[in-house]
Amino acid sequence: MKTFKVISLQVVNNEELQDFEIEDGLIINKEDGKSTWLVETYMSQKYLEFFQKAQQQKGDLEIQVVISNKANDPAAFMTSIRGIKKMNGRMSVLFEGKLKKQRNEYAELLLDDLLQKGYTGDELVKEFREKMVSKPRLPVTSKPSV
Repeated sequence: MKTFKVISLQVVNNEELQDFEIEDGLIINKEDGKSTWLVETYMSQKYLEFFQKAQQQKGDLEIQVVISNKANDPAAFMTSIRGIKKMNGRMSVLFEGKLKKQRNEYAELLLDDLLQKGYTGDELVKEFREKMVSKPRLPVTSKPSV
């Protein structure tokens, strides 16, 4: 098994990304021949209702996590919630799932996002360059516009 630190967590919720402030997190590649990953995040209980509702729905939950370094691109996973534990005003949420194959690379997603926002010409180039440096988080479920 390989273990990495989780830097940030986002959940795809109604085609939008929802950020969750985490205090700590761990991701484990189980290397079980089924490409299964475990993601555990430790955060405030203010998110308890959201995750309990998601767990009760028993469907797949798409999450994005940044691993090891905040400058890394997010990795997308199709997961289910395996457990929620309350601890001293905080909670641990355990996800199990598979790495989602990303058809688009970050630059393509960013370009599509900027085009959808109406950028063109020099303004598009300027925004693209700035965003490639600042790397804002984008939903990996974006559809190409061309």
